[in-house]
Amino acid sequence: MMNSRTTKHVRHAKWKNIVIIFILLFMLISALPNLYSDKVNIHLINNNTQSEQISPHAINTLLAKHKLAVDEIKSSTNSTSVTLANKTDQHVIEKMLTQELRGKYSIESSIENNAPAWLKSLKGESIKLGLDLSGGVLFVLDVDTERALSDRLKNIALDVSSLAIENRIRINKISQPNNHSITIDFSSSKSNNKGQLLTTIKKNYPELTHKQLDENQVTLTYSSKEQVKFRQETMKQTLKTMRGRIEELGITEAVTQKQGKNRIRIELPGVHDPEEAKRIIGATASLDFYQMAEHSKAVGILQMTDDNGRKLRMNSKVVFSGSSIKNARAGQDEMGMPLVKLTLDSVGGKKMSAFSKKNIGKPMVTVFSEFYRNTKDEMIKKSKVINVATIQQHLGSQFSITNMSSSQAAQELALLLRAGSLTAPVTIVKQRSIEATLGVDNIDNGIKALTIGISFTLLFMAFWYRTLGVIANVALALNLVSLLGLMSLLPGAVLTLPGIAGLVLTVGMAVDTNVLIFERIKEELKRGRQVLSAIENGYKSAFSTILDANITTMITGIILYSIGYGPVKGFAIILCLGILTSMFTGVFVSKALTNIVIRENKSQLLGVKL
Repeated sequence: MMNSRTTKHVRHAKWKNIVIIFILLFMLISALPNLYSDKVNIHLINNNTQSEQISPHAINTLLAKHKLAVDEIKSSTNSTSVTLANKTDQHVIEKMLTQELRGKYSIESSIENNAPAWLKSLKGESIKLGLDLSGGVLFVLDVDTERALSDRLKNIALDVSSLAIENRIRINKISQPNNHSITIDFSSSKSNNKGQLLTTIKKNYPELTHKQLDENQVTLTYSSKEQVKFRQETMKQTLKTMRGRIEELGITEAVTQKQGKNRIRIELPGVHDPEEAKRIIGATASLDFYQMAEHSKAVGILQMTDDNGRKLRMNSKVVFSGSSIKNARAGQDEMGMPLVKLTLDSVGGKKMSAFSKKNIGKPMVTVFSEFYRNTKDEMIKKSKVINVATIQQHLGSQFSITNMSSSQAAQELALLLRAGSLTAPVTIVKQRSIEATLGVDNIDNGIKALTIGISFTLLFMAFWYRTLGVIANVALALNLVSLLGLMSLLPGAVLTLPGIAGLVLTVGMAVDTNVLIFERIKEELKRGRQVLSAIENGYKSAFSTILDANITTMITGIILYSIGYGPVKGFAIILCLGILTSMFTGVFVSKALTNIVIRENKSQLLGVKL
């Protein structure tokens, strides 16, 4: 029976060891891309095949003149390739070469990683660096939820006017005394259908509270609860739109989150051309489609002038807005002129279908609007007519905006509409550029702190616990490899400066796990147990204490991640991941190593004589 149990235990230990080795190998391969870096290559392609290609010496002289360093310059018959020493110089060098070479060469850039081919084939990625380590741009946006609520009530007032005309009810006046209510005056109405109109309004806008001021006046109000709900939904929609715009820019490491009640914090690591990002992120773009006004049928009149100086009179009520746009792509028509192809959602498609069916042969006006703050910090709305088109046929959910000024204008409009129109005005209240050199210094200082901390820890463990201390040091090294591998695998994990502090803390937590286990083993040895038995009981009895301590720390980390932002989130991610890896290496890996190294009872262990 003893032999049977021993054989089963050995088989069980083998399976455990195989699983541990597999996990460690997987983490090691995941961490390997961090040993390699991306290199930016700028290619100069000769536009004139008859002339000679620019020489590497000429480029080197040109760059030295502007105090810019490169790693390598290669030249071939048709092109010259420049490998940058610092990828943050990419935009500066491209701009300088464009000015100096004056259109003689086409400038293209590419990013290549110097990792071996087999590692590239595994699609592994290195850890994404935060804003404080890689440099980049920080934006803080202010979302005017009050303006959004006021505009929402203006649209409701237009809808009420339309309903009144349809039901032949005369309304004397619709006023908006504040940003959260409108008042309807029926004093000039002789109709008895007022109750039917109010019932329809209640059905269409259940969020509004109705209050009868007197026999002829009714106030429609957003209650305090509904106002809070509206602001929350507006912020949620704005966050979603901003994230969509950032995705369109191709920035995968960005941090976009709510800050306070009505502000959004956006961190764009690795972005060194803030004007391009600002043009897309800061644009409060919206697209509205209007019907041309026709005398008495018009519900309110909106007057604008197009680029040709024509004065246009439009119904204030929007046919449909950019919120109904599902997709937008820039393209060209049969004559090669730029246009934007739109695809609407089901709601917008139905509106467009119904409108175009009734208005074939009539014009429809497309208005592009933006919000910005003037020198007096006042919110100003700037609207522009970008298209006046005659509806030639019954349209559905797909149609095009033509007569765009340029291909670039068409591409930018398509990007903004594809990412989503904003329901609330947004302005940039803070913009800060962080140089990558600061990030390099932060990384160097963080690595120094981590190296010093690990060195002292390794020396202490080896001196105090001897053989088991060496095992703990090996487990600690595997812990760091596992943590780097896990961070490389998770798309949302970003390493920040506080994250490096989290790495140092993780080292301490991993060592603490081994200290608890070794002290428990020492207690078991002092009670007279044999070495192998003491080791088994030490790991088993210490596990519950270690688990409880790590669970409480994990809860703290989860709370920090949930309510924090930016650097706090970076610290919380490392803390939580470090708990998982230190539990794995401190308990399971170190136990497997202990069982391999110590296979028989010894006369002395951990300073206890047996």
